[in-house]
Amino acid sequence: MKLVDELYELYRNKLTGDEEDIDMLAFAFLEEMSYDDLLSLIKEMDKQELYDLMGIYLIESLKGKFAQEEFDQRSYPFHARNIH
Repeated sequence: MKLVDELYELYRNKLTGDEEDIDMLAFAFLEEMSYDDLLSLIKEMDKQELYDLMGIYLIESLKGKFAQEEFDQRSYPFHARNIH
């Protein structure tokens, strides 16, 4: 994707490329983008880029759901009771 290539070129010598740097860069970028800006980027994507984007979104969202469910089940290994 052209955007990824541009961001990489801008920051490859300024950041280490570790997960924290990448998260910071991504969130800073998104913070500056409007809803319409994001829609424009999506409309510029070809079919494969859109599939990749949706694939990553679905995978990460499902991982989060399953992890949250697992955490919720671990948090209450016994039947919760109202104790007053």
